[in-house]
Amino acid sequence: MSDFDTLRELFKTDVLIALEESPYGKKIVTLSEPADAINKGYSVTINGMPEQAIVIKTDKFPAPYVIFNNHKGECKRADFVIIAHAKNINWIVYIEMKRGKGNTEKEIIHQLQGAECVIAYCRAIGKTFWARPDFLNPEAYQARFVSIREIGIAKKPSRLPPLSGLHDSPEKMLKINAPRYLQFNQLVGKV
Repeated sequence: MSDFDTLRELFKTDVLIALEESPYGKKIVTLSEPADAINKGYSVTINGMPEQAIVIKTDKFPAPYVIFNNHKGECKRADFVIIAHAKNINWIVYIEMKRGKGNTEKEIIHQLQGAECVIAYCRAIGKTFWARPDFLNPEAYQARFVSIREIGIAKKPSRLPPLSGLHDSPEKMLKINAPRYLQFNQLVGKV
């Protein structure tokens, strides 16, 4: 059984975001945040998604405020995680989206770290309950961290590369402002 088969068994369908087909026959996914009392809803579409990809809405996981004090942001988590296989590389992409400028960078880092913890928990569930010792093996996956801000603002799109090398940790996240068209390869650093 592949990691993708296990993930499909593990998650309820309302936590997974379905891939769609674009008019050009390519896979796309639309990441959406619903409207609430404070914010209008907003969304971002990622084009060029791999055929083997699962998109998880990680902020559906209840925050563990009844267990933890949240002194260091341990109850936060990012909006989405994409687990994908493309061109012989396994990827885990953690994504936090903000309609405006959003929270402080430290808060966004905590959200990305929290999503890492959700995946670590899933990894433990797969090892224990599915008897898959190599499930989501961190040595077999390359992690990427992305912050998407100012969604829906009519500005020229811009990407700020991480300060040093790849965006392979929350502290070195890729920052994308006012996106128009996003490609999966851009998110993983294969531009």
